Amino acid sequence: MGRGKFKGKPTGHRHFSTPEEMLAGTSNRRPRTFRQEEVGLKEEEEEEEQEGSGEEEEENQKRKGTQGIIEIENPNMEKPKNVKAKDVNMGKTTELSRREREEIEKQKAHERYMRLQEQGKTEQARKDLERLALIRQQRAEAAKKREEEKAAREQKKTEARK
Repeated sequence: MGRGKFKGKPTGHRHFSTPEEMLAGTSNRRPRTFRQEEVGLKEEEEEEEQEGSGEEEEENQKRKGTQGIIEIENPNMEKPKNVKAKDVNMGKTTELSRREREEIEKQKAHERYMRLQEQGKTEQARKDLERLALIRQQRAEAAKKREEEKAAREQKKTEARK
């Protein structure tokens, strides 16, 4: 009884490995040739680790085709160097882009303006303080007027009771 989505040719049937086979590692997922290549690659890697870095320098010098004849300085062909955190030069100052500089200057100018605004030294702050003083004066007058009206009403009520 064949398993799978499609009915296979009469010569062969599709077969899927069961979870038990996968856990045991006995599933036939890859052809034998792939397994042999994997084993060969693993053995080569182990041999390279044991031999050391002496051969790595020789491999860098050996080049295929015309690469040995022509010296090419293509920055795209170079492998990027990974920089570790401990190797980073903290003393090195990076230059800011124009936009970043302008943004920082804008923030500093705004902070300076707000400081002057709090101290009341800017034109807008002076106008605001004048307006505020006028409003306080109007409110004080209105409160005084209300008190007088309230007192007048109280007098009328006491006179009406007598």
